[in-house]
Amino acid sequence: MTVLYEDNHIIIVNKESGEIVQGDKTGDVPLSEIVKDWIKLHHNKPGNVYLGVVHRLDRPVSGVVVFAKTSKALSRLNAMFAKHDEVRKTYWALTKKRPAQEEGTLTHWLVRNEKQNKSYAYDNERPNAKKAVLNYKVIGATDRYTLIEVELLTGRHHQIRCQLSKMGCPIKGDLKYGAERSNPDGSISLLARKLEFIHPVSKQMITVEAPLPKEAIWQTFNIHNS
Repeated sequence: MTVLYEDNHIIIVNKESGEIVQGDKTGDVPLSEIVKDWIKLHHNKPGNVYLGVVHRLDRPVSGVVVFAKTSKALSRLNAMFAKHDEVRKTYWALTKKRPAQEEGTLTHWLVRNEKQNKSYAYDNERPNAKKAVLNYKVIGATDRYTLIEVELLTGRHHQIRCQLSKMGCPIKGDLKYGAERSNPDGSISLLARKLEFIHPVSKQMITVEAPLPKEAIWQTFNIHNS
């Protein structure tokens, strides 16, 4: 676990693919417990450590995750993340296919299938569907893969995975949404690259960026955000 930012109210870490943010039915140790243990050890804290989960990333996704260290910060962050217009989330995705348009806005209506743990994208509104909007642009390419930057404007279940697949550009390694083969480590090539938001207590602008994953394919895109 790598700490990207910490103060008295929040801690921001880099999640590795394969880690779960919060406990689930697998019984695997979640990132929230790992962070608690780190705080306890690093700050010599006796007793229980308070840590609030603000948002989640899918298990095969890596990148920036924010936790709250105080209840005040948690309630304010929860409200901010629920609105979406107060938090800017930037993701990087590797796809085998290149979009027909180099940049644009995708708007779909997503229907979630709980049994399959999968969302389906439709071009038109329909019952039980939620509107999903994102901006994307191509920011890099090799002879085999395209690097797409995504800015989320809504927060839906598997939104980026589902919408890029609908566009004909499934994310590398994402079998669930149409990739040809899995990644060796079970990850999908989607990175929560950057988070920008106003600090819930100090009101300062916080900008945190995740490092690129260690896989060689990511390192070929040794570029920085514009």
